[in-house]
Amino acid sequence: MTASATDVVLDQVAAYYGDKVRAHGASPKGVDWNGSESQTERFRQLLAIVGDDPCSLNDLGCGYGALLDLIAQRGAAIDYLGLDVSNDMIEHARRIHPESATRRFFVGAEPDRVADYTVASGIFNVRLDIDDQAWFDYILGTLDVMNRSSTRGFAFNCLTSYSDADRMRGYLYYADPCRLFDHCKRTYSRDAALLHDYGLYEFTILVRKPSP
Repeated sequence: MTASATDVVLDQVAAYYGDKVRAHGASPKGVDWNGSESQTERFRQLLAIVGDDPCSLNDLGCGYGALLDLIAQRGAAIDYLGLDVSNDMIEHARRIHPESATRRFFVGAEPDRVADYTVASGIFNVRLDIDDQAWFDYILGTLDVMNRSSTRGFAFNCLTSYSDADRMRGYLYYADPCRLFDHCKRTYSRDAALLHDYGLYEFTILVRKPSP
């Protein structure tokens, strides 16, 4: 996908989520999730990449920073960077989670640092009227961003193509988990895991990079 095509995608995504958070505020519905329970479960799956050791973490598509609540509950020592293409989201995130020496937010699509890990929740779901091939190219380009922004690994989730047909919506993208798992294992690391057993119509992929 060309830089200009990517910009079009990001502009549409930013507008969509900006409308959501203005309508629903800093809440799961404000980032287009059904409720807090499923949102927390998604975060648990993603944070499996991190474990319990102190680390630095990039949160790509951080929304209003809800992942930080689970990090605080776990008591993990994490140097956190949250970024989102929606300025409205980042404004909410900074109000709820004031920035500090170990917590920072900014508006953008690519981290401005290399961290131990990068995670992304929900950013590959809402494709609006963008065609399947263009959206898949966008996903692959973003995975490249996550890979080069991480030294130890990255994790992301997607809606699954195994969803029940009557529950699927035309403006959402349902990814083939096998296709993305194969891409990650062949492109980024042999140590990759596909999680598709946690009761939601989605999957999570963890990519652990080999030690230098």
